[in-house]
Amino acid sequence: MKRIGLLAALAFAATAVVGPVSAAKTDLTMGVVLEPPHLDPTGGAAAAIDEIVYANVFEGLTRIDRNGEVKPALAESWTISDDGLTYTFKLREGVKFHDGSDFTAEDVKYSLDRAGAEDSTNAQKALFEPIESVEVTDPSTVVVTLKRPTGGFLFNMGWGDAVIVAPESADGNKSSPVGTGPFKFVEWVSGDHVTLDRNPDYWGTPVALEEATFKFIPDPAAAVAALMAGDVDAFANFPAPESVPQFEADPRFTVAIGSTEGETILSTNNGKKPFDDIRVRQAMAHAIDRQAIIDGAMFGQGTPIGSHFAPHHPAYVDLTGTYPYDLEKAKALLAEAGYPDGFEATLKLPPPTYARRGGEIVADQLGKVGIRLELIPVEWAQWLEQAFKGKDYDLTIVSHTEPMDIGIYARDDYYFDYHNPEFNEVMDKLAAETDTQKRYELMGEAQKILAEDAVNGFLFELAKTGVWDAKLEGLWENSPVQANDLTEVKWTE
Repeated sequence: MKRIGLLAALAFAATAVVGPVSAAKTDLTMGVVLEPPHLDPTGGAAAAIDEIVYANVFEGLTRIDRNGEVKPALAESWTISDDGLTYTFKLREGVKFHDGSDFTAEDVKYSLDRAGAEDSTNAQKALFEPIESVEVTDPSTVVVTLKRPTGGFLFNMGWGDAVIVAPESADGNKSSPVGTGPFKFVEWVSGDHVTLDRNPDYWGTPVALEEATFKFIPDPAAAVAALMAGDVDAFANFPAPESVPQFEADPRFTVAIGSTEGETILSTNNGKKPFDDIRVRQAMAHAIDRQAIIDGAMFGQGTPIGSHFAPHHPAYVDLTGTYPYDLEKAKALLAEAGYPDGFEATLKLPPPTYARRGGEIVADQLGKVGIRLELIPVEWAQWLEQAFKGKDYDLTIVSHTEPMDIGIYARDDYYFDYHNPEFNEVMDKLAAETDTQKRYELMGEAQKILAEDAVNGFLFELAKTGVWDAKLEGLWENSPVQANDLTEVKWTE
């Protein structure tokens, strides 16, 4: 008895000294700046939708990985005909939607036909315009025939706008999304958070996280406080660049500064006076000091751009010198256009830091040449309704985060109200070209046309500033698409 008691005491003492082995966390709270207007990536333009559901809840035929490369998703493989017009997709078998229904080729046909239909509400409807037909040959095979060779087709099928949905649940996806992804939707508390749970029936590699909560925190100061207090574990897109040094000096956190596809621009209503006069747009271009905006609004984080294209792309052309900073030249152009004393206009600013802070600097800069701007803060839903859908704006600041989206300038009904047959011709050639180098040359031509036309005030490429708990791994450092892909995220000890 004494021996047993001694052993028990020793065991207890060892436990008391060493302590219990703590298990790694299995839940994540991610801070996000903007609350999405809804949760259906096939029915809205807001990046905030994809930031929650892309690759987590919804999947497409292909997916874009952290390096911007096209990878198989719901299509495990594909073949392309010699003429580049026919894509035969072999689908994964045994995949189920979150409501228990089977994923089949019929769902693919339904999704692609729906996205490209005449009455489609898909924000990227143009992605599906090249599709001539979608045919189901058996439950796991889909044949897509194109009207013409389309070099970026597989990449386009990896956008959030091209995810596959089921006809029986599609109408409810805005409020209660049903996908095939590794996470299932649990709840959306308006104004506060969206919660996802691990999908136990996922067809692929199970995710490490059991639960993920996306908490809406638009205020930069509140974002800092939430991270410091541990109320959130991560901000993949941290809205307070001025506080980055504080987190870089704190070993509890990881700070990762990468790149995005976010062209931050002074969006201009080209169809509205006085902005329909290229001389006015050129004057504004000469009056903008990009680096001062980057330094003042983003605390140095961002890369100046002179057209609508990401600097990290191999086809990028540096056009920042097209209209160098020159206030006297700006004033002369305004006088030539009939505005020697300048004019008044409005500048609508959505919530992100780059817009609100950047707007004040832009207003000050344009004010020096007589362009007097009234700053109008708007919420994201207002911006989508007024500026993006209604073209009810003079100027606004927004970051276009869709990948390879230079083609938006060829859309007749797009909110820039820009129309240039020469540019459209280049876009048509680009869509049909499959040779990589020739595609890059056409992309360069397109960039130059936009820069010379001063379509918008091209400001800077948004940096991706991530701040998260040092024990977290698997979050993306860069943003080749607008996503917070959690499939590889896990906690370490």
